[in-house]
Amino acid sequence: MDAQLPDVEAGKRFYGELFGWTFEPFAPTGAAQGPYGGSVRADLDGKPVASLAPKRDGRMPTVWTVHFATPDAAALVGRVREAGGQVITAPVPLGDYGTTALATDPEGAVFGLWQGAELPGFGVRHGRGSFCWVELYARDTAVADAFYSTLFHDALFGPGTTRDFGRAHVSDVFFAEMPPHFLVHFGVEDCEAALGTVVRLGGRVQAPPFDTSYGHVAVVTDNQGASFALFQR
Repeated sequence: MDAQLPDVEAGKRFYGELFGWTFEPFAPTGAAQGPYGGSVRADLDGKPVASLAPKRDGRMPTVWTVHFATPDAAALVGRVREAGGQVITAPVPLGDYGTTALATDPEGAVFGLWQGAELPGFGVRHGRGSFCWVELYARDTAVADAFYSTLFHDALFGPGTTRDFGRAHVSDVFFAEMPPHFLVHFGVEDCEAALGTVVRLGGRVQAPPFDTSYGHVAVVTDNQGASFALFQR
């Protein structure tokens, strides 16, 4: 997953203090960096957990985007179209790290695809400061169920599946006019204490802590407006 931010350095300070992340550039300073120029990899205890990227166009939202792993991004892009979604960005290589694409579901919720090479995906997850869950907030949950169960059948229902993807009606947490979207959840040991840190660092609370079937959750934004959730299992 990655955050598209107006100020990557400010993002490093915010998430570094909140989650204990450290950062390293995706390409040497001054090198021909291509589409990932200015982006940094976020590590937790030396293992990759996310990336922060500069927002190229001020008209675009400041967001966290989840990327679903696939062995064949080109083939999955075709299945997205067949299932009623749209492709925003066709598969493009990011150096030796892997291949990425950007798509939407039939209701317009944006997600990425990642065909990993040198960077296969998360080095750690389901712990403090790392990915723990992603929730899709949809207007028509039947449409979402049909689309994602077709697209990611093995990941959702296959043998040995670890459940870390859910969906809910958008009005369960947000106002009804909120567009359908994915919300990434980062693990914390104490949700209320983490909320205090978010506010102290310049973020704000969108939804105070509430209980779900999968854990104790609060929805916040960082100091640049990117939304995410704090997750206490």
